[in-house]
Amino acid sequence: MSAPNAARHRAARRPVTPLSEIAQTVGAGAGKRAAVVATAGGLIMSTFGAGAAQAAPVHNDAAARLSTVDLGALTAQARQALESAPVVTVAADAQVQVESPGADGEAVVQVTPAPQPRVVEQRATTASRSAERTTAATSDSSASSSSSAAPAPASIGAAVPAFAAGSEVISIAARYVGVPYLSGGTSPSGFDCSGFTQYVFAQVGINLPRTSSEQRYAGTVVSAADARPGDLIWSPGHVAIYAGNGQQIDAPRPGKTIQFRSIWQSNPVFIRVG
Repeated sequence: MSAPNAARHRAARRPVTPLSEIAQTVGAGAGKRAAVVATAGGLIMSTFGAGAAQAAPVHNDAAARLSTVDLGALTAQARQALESAPVVTVAADAQVQVESPGADGEAVVQVTPAPQPRVVEQRATTASRSAERTTAATSDSSASSSSSAAPAPASIGAAVPAFAAGSEVISIAARYVGVPYLSGGTSPSGFDCSGFTQYVFAQVGINLPRTSSEQRYAGTVVSAADARPGDLIWSPGHVAIYAGNGQQIDAPRPGKTIQFRSIWQSNPVFIRVG
């Protein structure tokens, strides 16, 4: 029975890299111990004293290549690269502060709302005040216009003149002395000229047309000598009621009231109605 073979173990080999190959070649060819250091600026090869160990024979081509390597130039280039590299210096007591995250893991951020623009409020206030002043001015103007167009009379009604006594039309018309003139008015709150004559004659049972131009043809024309109280006095654009003795009662114009006054028309037309 043969004895078992003894266990064989392979010798551990170091990994071979280009750097280790160059180092081995340099050590074998130059007879020196070399150190290879990798830096950002390149490859530094320096020698640290001469070695006494003998190396195995080197292939002639590898020896030829190694003889052309300028180790001093490589060392100078490496030193120049190290010297020109930027140096960052940090204080020994430097601290970095980071905001504490919130409950949901996000950074806590505080937002402050912008203040309200006071200029806009002031402009709005100014515009509002301007509108109020305009409204007040318009109201005052309207009130002034109404006042001038229809003044409030101190009293309404007047006595019938003696020369008009016995005329039912003049008796009714005298009740409205003092009523203000109102353009388009047909009631005791305000009359225009034809609205006044129409209203008075309606109370004695006579229906007159609405406008003065229509009332011109509502009756029979009579001469000034034959005219009597209660007849109409017509002129272009105006109509009145004859009161006798060269007088008439009418609604004159805006700003005036119903009144007895002298006939002012130069050549009026007298019309008997009914």
